[in-house]
This record gives sequence, C-alpha cells and structure tokens, in this order.
Amino acid sequence: MAIRLYKAYTPGTRNRTVPTFKEITTRNPEKSLLVKKQRKKGHNNRGIITSRHKGGGHKRRYRIIDFKRNKKNILGTVTSIEYDPNRNAHIALLNYKDGEKRYILHPRLLNIGSSVVSGTSCPIEIGNSLPLSNIPLGTAVHNIELKPGKGGQIARAAGTYAQIVAKEGQLITLKLPSSEVRTIRKDCYATIGQVGNIDSNNIRIGKAGRNRWKGNRPKVRGVVMNPIDHPHGGGEGRSPIGKPHPVTPWGKPALGKKTRKTKKYSNKHILRKRK
Repeated sequence: MAIRLYKAYTPGTRNRTVPTFKEITTRNPEKSLLVKKQRKKGHNNRGIITSRHKGGGHKRRYRIIDFKRNKKNILGTVTSIEYDPNRNAHIALLNYKDGEKRYILHPRLLNIGSSVVSGTSCPIEIGNSLPLSNIPLGTAVHNIELKPGKGGQIARAAGTYAQIVAKEGQLITLKLPSSEVRTIRKDCYATIGQVGNIDSNNIRIGKAGRNRWKGNRPKVRGVVMNPIDHPHGGGEGRSPIGKPHPVTPWGKPALGKKTRKTKKYSNKHILRKRK
C-alpha cells in the first residue's frame, strides 16, 4: 500500500498523509455480513465512564470477520478487498463453492481471484489456514488461536505476523510481533502470511479533527490541571510533577510500570518476555 502526501495548502494538510487505497476494490460492503454497532463511548453497563477521552466520531457498521476459519476443505475465492472502519487491516470477501460468503483479514499479496482453503492437509500458501503442527519452521503466520476452536487472537493488526521457531511435543514455539517468545498448543490454527496494509503505522494524522472522526476526544495533561483534579497538578507557572514517578489521576504508577499479573496462568508458556 502506498501513502499519499499533501502540500501545505492549509495547516491541516501540512503534515497530513493518507493511504492511497489502491488495494481496495469496492466501496460497498456485503450486506449479509453487516450488523449494527452501538458504541459505548467509554461507558460501562452502569453508564460510568471507564475509558476516558472517547466519544463522537463517524457512525460505523461492524463487519463480521471469520477469525475461526472453521469451514474446512471447501475452496473459497477472493472476490473483493475492502476497507474496514473497525480495524487498521483490510478485509477480503471470500465466496465459497457452497455459496456462503465470509470476510477474513486480508493477507499481504493475496489478490483478487486467488483461492484459499482451511484444513489439516492444505498447501502452504498465503491465506490458507492450518494447525500449527502442519506448518514448517520459519513460516510467517497471523490470526493465531490461543485455544483450539476459539478463533484467532494473536497477530491480527495491519502488518503483523508471528514466526514459528521450534516444535517440541504438544507445543509450538512462536516469536510474536512484540518480540515475546511463547509456546502454543500444536492443534491451534493459524493463517499463512503477513497481515496486509503494512504502511498503516506510517500514516500521519495531520490535524486534530481527523482524530475526532475516529471517536477520540482531546486529552489534557495532568501537569496543567489543579491539584484537586490530578496528582501532577498545581504549582506556580510551569512546574514538574513533584513526585518520584508519574502517576494516573487516581494515584497509581503510570508510564512504564508493568501491570501484568505475576501469577497469571499463562506465564508458564512465556519463554522470553516482550521488550
């Protein structure tokens, strides 16, 4: 995917970059795979704001994505590559031979007219989904299951992939996009290839209004607040936070503090922690 640059016609175009959407083949999504999406705007089931700085934004409809890839040994043909407003990766529409249609994450280099299939004895080709035990060492995979049959949970963002580095017994060792090395059961499914739209991280927003379209509201730094509003607040003029380390508005450590539980059940599967 290429990136389009703008000249500085206005302050908003001075630093703006947008994707060219050359891979996108249609603007009209498959209606049978659309559902309404009511955004909570950071509120929980009691109406309490649990995630700040959310609200507004453009209306969206959710595309039902097939993360499980449980349609086994039936050939599907890629008929379109589409934009999905709910994720930074693109999606591909598959038409199966039995007439069913499903969306999958669009792997890089998968083109219109290509065929993909899921099963235990599929060829090692981009877009095919197999158990990790049947995939050769060194292969790049994405949409990886953590529990068999639950659906892919790892490496689903644009441009991400994991690499199979070892096989031993019932476990497969993977190097994840975060540089973490962990083991996963060999009967978990994964999809061959790298997720497409690899230039997603190189996009520059350019103006605040573009973040408002996404539903992100402005953030205010704690150091410019009053002491009643934030532990970093107060002081005369520009002043430091006045604490040994940064904290959240509720006094808990922030910006670098490890928050993973020390006794989490999956710690035994992690061979090397992420950086």
